Amino acid sequence: MTVSATILELLQKSQNVSYTITDKPSSSEQLSIVPKNDTKCFVKGIILKDSQNQLVQVLIPENSIIDVDAMFRHFNRQFFGISPKEAWQLIDAKELLSIPAIPEWQSMPTFIDDSLLKKEQLMLDTGDGKNLIQLNNENFNEMVSTCQTGTFASKAPAINMETEADEAQILDSVKRFTERRIRQRLDETLEMPPLPETAQRIIKLRADPNADINDLTNIVEIDPSLAAQVVSWAASPYYSAPGKIKSVHDAIVRVLGFDMVLNLALGLALGRTLSVKSLSRTEIDNYWRNAVYTAAAVEGLVTSIAREHRPGFGMAYLSGLLNNFGYLVMAEIFPPYFQLLNRARHANAHLLPAVVETHTLGISGNQIAGWLLENWSMPEEVVAALRHQSNPRYEGENQAYAKLIYVAKQMLANRGFGDILPTEIPTQVFESLHLDQEMALATIENILESGDDLDAIAEKMRC
Repeated sequence: MTVSATILELLQKSQNVSYTITDKPSSSEQLSIVPKNDTKCFVKGIILKDSQNQLVQVLIPENSIIDVDAMFRHFNRQFFGISPKEAWQLIDAKELLSIPAIPEWQSMPTFIDDSLLKKEQLMLDTGDGKNLIQLNNENFNEMVSTCQTGTFASKAPAINMETEADEAQILDSVKRFTERRIRQRLDETLEMPPLPETAQRIIKLRADPNADINDLTNIVEIDPSLAAQVVSWAASPYYSAPGKIKSVHDAIVRVLGFDMVLNLALGLALGRTLSVKSLSRTEIDNYWRNAVYTAAAVEGLVTSIAREHRPGFGMAYLSGLLNNFGYLVMAEIFPPYFQLLNRARHANAHLLPAVVETHTLGISGNQIAGWLLENWSMPEEVVAALRHQSNPRYEGENQAYAKLIYVAKQMLANRGFGDILPTEIPTQVFESLHLDQEMALATIENILESGDDLDAIAEKMRC
């Protein structure tokens, strides 16, 4: 069992500390062995930065959420999350897979949530994906004796998996926010814009068994901006189409096909439904970049699945394109507090965004997006995909679409792309999709190699 030399060097500094090196369980095994009592825990390492851009290390119990305001109260320093790209660069430079939970890694000042000081047994992540450092309370306290401690972490909330409760939870969340005066101007009920006319026409067209290319072309060409984006998508070097793409009809017949243009147009129409006044230009850019890369990744993963097990291509692609639609909806509903939410997300990139949203706002963007799309009579496959994309163990109807988004986003994150940190994907998810892991990895590598082309597409879509 080999531990990184830099980690061993840190451990050897603490000469009075006794520890053992054990194998790290897989993500599925770890879930089954998480202590039912409160005497021991897995320890997670997080990197933040202060207002002077100094990097610091934070150690918290795994599946905990950091309260940066509490850190300010304890240490009189303002802390912020670093981007997943910055974290990836730190990890990759040391040939690791995650931030180690070994104090003073990279000589960083280390802050300890004091709940760890009360655990009888602690298992520290070495960052290599293979090993854990196990030690008792006395030895852990000796190891962190020079670190600063405070109460600034709490247990991350569980994501609500019951679709039937979404509307009630949304309304309850709105009510609680109103009572706390968190959003004084929020009405008693959610006021969301109606489904765009273009989207309504496309959904009606989807249900028409006699619909043809001319019908779709006519709908898209009614909206000049939408038509331009479809044409530019087809003309992108990503698709290497021969000759010049001159029209929507060309884009459908020669490059993209009926089903893909139908879903692309629907995704674009929905993405422009909301005002996005609360978002900066960078946040809008990141939204569309996430949408384009995830859709491309899902597209590639679907084609890697044997035909007899393959989910519907069009629904999978549309789900990937809309995967982060809840982000736009949250910005629309809670504009005064959206930056607060973003700050919490950045400080807790070790957790899925849905977990941070539930902790901060009492509801996740996935729940609201699923509820809204269902009320807009969007396809059930897409509703399920967006609603359950954060749950790799979802076993309900249309589970394949949700799991495809989960795999696509996690695999992209594991290669340094996106807004979440790398994490292991349970083997069972690949098995349930009938997806070969090696083929999936090759697909993601091909997507990232086409990054310049995808970035060009994303840039046009934000307009």
